[in-house]
Amino acid sequence: MTDRAQALLGEALTLSPDERADVAVELLASLDDSVAQDPAVVQSAWEKEIERRERRVLAGQSPSEPWKHVRDRISRRPTRR
Repeated sequence: MTDRAQALLGEALTLSPDERADVAVELLASLDDSVAQDPAVVQSAWEKEIERRERRVLAGQSPSEPWKHVRDRISRRPTRR
């Protein structure tokens, strides 16, 4: 991620949850064009995103939680009928 993108992300993360959701919707909508429909383009974009997330995890920049804790929390949720 470029310095500019990191700065924008840092600023965006200071917004309220509703404002962040609005920004996310607009950003995602901006990617919805005919080029993004090309499977090769989509695959490449996902590969880049996975690599970006992997770098953040390995650098300790993404919070994590043991799978057992997540599984226990999910199993305690009431089921919908």
